Amino acid sequence: MPYDPSDPRSRLSTAVAAPPGIPRPATYRELHRVPADEGHPKGSKTWWTRTQAMVIAHTEAAPGDVLSVDASGEYAVLVTEGAGVTVEHGPSAESVDEFAVVIMPSGTTTVRVTAPGVVIRVFGAPTVPDLAARCANAADYESPDENVAEFVPWPAPPAGERIRVYRAADYPDEPGRLGRLFRCTTVMVNAFDAQTQPRDTTILSPHHHDDFEQVSLQIDGDFTHHMRVPWAANRLLWRDDEHRLTEAPATVVIPPPLLHTSQPSDTGRRFLIDVFAPPRFDFSEQPGWVLNADEYPMPETT
Repeated sequence: MPYDPSDPRSRLSTAVAAPPGIPRPATYRELHRVPADEGHPKGSKTWWTRTQAMVIAHTEAAPGDVLSVDASGEYAVLVTEGAGVTVEHGPSAESVDEFAVVIMPSGTTTVRVTAPGVVIRVFGAPTVPDLAARCANAADYESPDENVAEFVPWPAPPAGERIRVYRAADYPDEPGRLGRLFRCTTVMVNAFDAQTQPRDTTILSPHHHDDFEQVSLQIDGDFTHHMRVPWAANRLLWRDDEHRLTEAPATVVIPPPLLHTSQPSDTGRRFLIDVFAPPRFDFSEQPGWVLNADEYPMPETT
């Protein structure tokens, strides 16, 4: 547990440091409860949400619309089941019409919608400052979150940046592996399969992150997100636990060091994808977990 530095127990090996700043509350954006932040000519709707480190664009996409950006770093495009796109960078183009994670290079890129469905883009916030400023909750980050580590991109892929398409069907689930993890220089995606079976409430997974955020992209199904502020020496920082039922579609921002876990509310179809920026060391250190680790090296550690 965290001890105040004046407490002799703070020198114990089992002690942990208290967070440097006041823990922020979680952000829950239930997208169908608020107007879209951007409309597109053919009828697509996009909701823009940011965190300290990420910008999330959740688009209910209509055929014929074009989603173009100019980013100073790579980003991820999540193509959900039923949606279809053609992704373009310069003369390169690839069509995707199934559940997939697409890594897009830096520079000017385009996502052309060819079939209706949900398309989500995940950026490192420092790579798209203009987009970060347009997010509905941009004012929340006029003062940076002191608990979030500085954003530092990971090493460039040795083979160079290019469009990389990872189709979920090519990476079936495996026992002992957590979900379906992909990373690039700026973000990490855990693309779980949609589920219908109830979650065993005796083996939930409450945990916290010391200095990075998690964003849960709630695409289908309703979830109760359980949040707890770890007790620190300063009683004024304590808050009551949250047990927030959130209707899909939703973007849920979990700042550090909130203790958190998510529980589906029923046995219907549920579809949740977690994203992080920059990539996570702890996941990347697990052999076989990151499915494109051979293309993206980890930073050197000292």
